[in-house]
Amino acid sequence: MALTPDDVVTKQFQHVRFKDGFDPDEVDDFLDEIVIEWRKALEENVELKAKLAAYESGATPEAAAPAPAAVVEAPAPVAVAEAPVEPAASGSATATAGIIELAQRLHDEHVAEGEAKRNQLIAEAETEVSRIRGEAEAKQREETSRMERERNQLEARITELRNFERDYRNQLRGYIEGQLRDLDEKSASTDSTPVSAIGL
Repeated sequence: MALTPDDVVTKQFQHVRFKDGFDPDEVDDFLDEIVIEWRKALEENVELKAKLAAYESGATPEAAAPAPAAVVEAPAPVAVAEAPVEPAASGSATATAGIIELAQRLHDEHVAEGEAKRNQLIAEAETEVSRIRGEAEAKQREETSRMERERNQLEARITELRNFERDYRNQLRGYIEGQLRDLDEKSASTDSTPVSAIGL
């Protein structure tokens, strides 16, 4: 199937799901068709130029059928033959240039779209990283503050328990020493009492 400039202009690509843009495979296939038609147009252009040069020199081209001598020698038919050949070559070159320009424009649009999407994704990722980092730092500060409060509370409790232990030991030592003194006094008074006083 021959590819026309209208085919290129009216070509519709399928949108890809889950991301912006067109299906890369479909675009690549279409560009391959453009390249094939472009090469055909270039080959046809070369052939037409060769035929035109042959007609201008008065020689019969190899691909053309032999013409009668009267037609070859007459200048009018040569002029008539030249008229349709040159516009055809010019039209082919214009169509080829249009296809190339369209293909280049499509390529540039896809590249620009891809770069814009890449920049957008990078910006979104950097924003997300900043948000996560900020949340992590805030949580770390909060956790550090909480642990510092707990440490201060534990240190205060430890100090309180040490003071209680010291006071308790002092009180216990005083009590025991008091009891020992009482025992000593009782023992001393018992030793000093005469035997007759006991009733023996």
